[in-house]
Amino acid sequence: MTVWDDLVGQDRVREQLAAAARDADALVTAVSDGKPLDQGSKMTHAWLFTGPPGSGRSTAARAFAAALQCTSPDRALGGAPGCGFCDGCHTSLVGTHADVEVIRTDLLSIGVKETRDLVRRAQLSPAVGRWQVIVMEDADRLTEGAGNVLLKAVEEPAPRTVWMLCAPSLEDVLPTIRSRCRHLTLSTPPVEAVADVLIRRDGIDPERAHNAARATQGHIGRARRLATDERARARRAAVLKVPLRVADVGGCLKAARELIDTATDDAKQLAEEVDAKETEDLKAALGGVAGGRMPRGTAGAMKELEDKQKRRKTRTQRDSLDLALTELTGFYRDVLALQLGSRLAIANVDVQDSLDRIAESSTPAQTLRRIESVIACREAMDRNVAPLLAVEAMTMALRAG
Repeated sequence: MTVWDDLVGQDRVREQLAAAARDADALVTAVSDGKPLDQGSKMTHAWLFTGPPGSGRSTAARAFAAALQCTSPDRALGGAPGCGFCDGCHTSLVGTHADVEVIRTDLLSIGVKETRDLVRRAQLSPAVGRWQVIVMEDADRLTEGAGNVLLKAVEEPAPRTVWMLCAPSLEDVLPTIRSRCRHLTLSTPPVEAVADVLIRRDGIDPERAHNAARATQGHIGRARRLATDERARARRAAVLKVPLRVADVGGCLKAARELIDTATDDAKQLAEEVDAKETEDLKAALGGVAGGRMPRGTAGAMKELEDKQKRRKTRTQRDSLDLALTELTGFYRDVLALQLGSRLAIANVDVQDSLDRIAESSTPAQTLRRIESVIACREAMDRNVAPLLAVEAMTMALRAG
């Protein structure tokens, strides 16, 4: 099993990264530190992975990081780096390698302070590995100030530091940053490929794996969660009933409220799992005593943690709502396919009766307007419109058609 095995349906990207890893291996082996890269080398110091959600952007970046740190003796005999078994590969993939830093955020944005810390780390030489690798899974969440801080590091990289940025599209990254990165575009993997990896790697029942892969239209992470989490399946079933519940104003408002409540419950569940432990750990670190008052001068640190937890709760709620809106878009996409007699595969075959009812009682023009209303709701929430107002406007638009 190589490091590339989890990169599903991305043969072209896999070939490019494998070639770059071979050139990087030859570079470290053959030349001294600090020597410029050969102009013909496929290796460079900054990479930008883009692609739709679920395409495997972060998976590709992690696999590449592991290949760069590969210490397999087979390399000396002509073997390709990225064996998947050596200590360098294993620790990189599981997140414990000293020279591979993976940055992901559960907040709304990545700020200047966090980015400056990363830039300082990027200036260090590798401690035990062959490269210092920084993987930023949410580069699209960099604030403008943080992006400007990162730009300096990408413009003037340390000799053996590699930046790997992941974002949905090129437009989500500052032009000055993306112009200094080598760009790789990933595509949505085929449904069959996603089902195969769920069966092979996760041991999921073949029928359930195929249903989950089809329902999520090739989104690997969502497919795995749908196949393994009963709560996720129940939530999806509730979302797909919304088109049948907006026949009157009361139904619209009730459906909107339930979507918001579900997202809020998801955020609350995460908070219960994480916030209490974070708070207790910080209190212990600051010298607090269980059940007693905190030492003087610690109020600022506690307030900073509370603000972070509040931002994380907001992000979790928005992510949950965004998933529901994505599922609604998929529902109406299937309706439109039925109305137009398209041979496009139906994703939501488990609610075929609902699809047929909506398709027969509306026109393609109405379905397109409904899809546009879902998209408008997502855009409204991006502009920080109150979620309940945005969702209520959407359900009313779904009723109007």
